[in-house]
Amino acid sequence: MRIDIITVLPDMLEGFVNESILARAQKKGLAEIHLHNLRDYTSDKWKRVDDYPYGGFAGMVMQCEPIDRCISALKAEREYDEVIYTSPDGEQFDQKIANDLSLKGNLIILCGHYKGIDQRVRDHLITKEISIGDYVLTGGELAAAVMTDAIIRLLPGAISDDQSALNDCFQDDLLAAPIYTRPREYKGWKVPDILLSGNEAKIKQWEMDQAMERTRKIRPDLFK
Repeated sequence: MRIDIITVLPDMLEGFVNESILARAQKKGLAEIHLHNLRDYTSDKWKRVDDYPYGGFAGMVMQCEPIDRCISALKAEREYDEVIYTSPDGEQFDQKIANDLSLKGNLIILCGHYKGIDQRVRDHLITKEISIGDYVLTGGELAAAVMTDAIIRLLPGAISDDQSALNDCFQDDLLAAPIYTRPREYKGWKVPDILLSGNEAKIKQWEMDQAMERTRKIRPDLFK
């Protein structure tokens, strides 16, 4: 899998994409993550990629030209399954979307910034708009980081135990059951006896019951 991230703040993402699971996935050859500075694609001598909006609205807007140039340059080298724009008014990112995107080959993620991007980019270049929540960030870099992490960790071999990813929260529209490790007792706080029983069938049933109960209590909306 290859993910190309277009941003005005590449340094903000540089450390993130070269640490932990993302770094290991790249070293194993499972994924490639490339950062592209949008300012490298502008014809403005001051390297500006934004301008005032028509109509007298507040804020600054990312221009068509540098975005089109960058995306066109990438598309000239390979085909892309999706060109994603990170936007607070996009489709809500969830585990299902992460699963779907993890099956793709090549993705472009355009990080929004300022007041947003020229609508013509959204109309003609973007294939998918994604939000990570109903709030506004300074830029889309954090959203791009969240999506990249969620997608790449699902690639077979990205984490040491593939089954671990399959048991994550939301994979079955349920929250995960509680988990415990050593010691068996700490300050009088005990691990549930069922987990020490060695009865795999009963443990699986306990896990499902707990997941259902936690979801019903904390995220009842998931049952809908």
